[in-house]
Amino acid sequence: MKIKSRHHLKGSDARKVVTSIEPFLDDSSALRKASLERAVSDEGIDLIFMNGRPLMMVVDGEPFFTVLGAIDLAPRKRLVMVDSGAVRFVVNGADIMKPGIVQADPEISPGDLVVIIEERHKKPLAIGRALVAGTEMRGEGKAVKSLHHVGDQIWRGLEG
Repeated sequence: MKIKSRHHLKGSDARKVVTSIEPFLDDSSALRKASLERAVSDEGIDLIFMNGRPLMMVVDGEPFFTVLGAIDLAPRKRLVMVDSGAVRFVVNGADIMKPGIVQADPEISPGDLVVIIEERHKKPLAIGRALVAGTEMRGEGKAVKSLHHVGDQIWRGLEG
């Protein structure tokens, strides 16, 4: 993954990003003070760098966390917790199946972007799009479509 262009977000664009991310955080003061840059990659994925670190990505026009961003910023909403048996599948890019889900934010609606965390250490593993409401993330079937996970092209591009 290579960055094709990168530029600082002007005030109004930066405020839109901050406004869309703030509701997920307990303390958004660091976000409000941060320098934000938007980067377009050769993969067609826009990343948002906060103080030089790629903590957000733009999915269908909506800013949301990268896995690194979820680790650094520790969102408190739109979390889906998976059991330890699901971890190896999630980090290999699998969609999240209902039987592996231990807990989900009941405010999640179908289509929402969510952060997948593991049960033991509460560490983010992936970012996905909810296919069902948070209250329906039990039983059989697929609950979340995986979009970005630890070890994928976005993650590797961020490391190097």
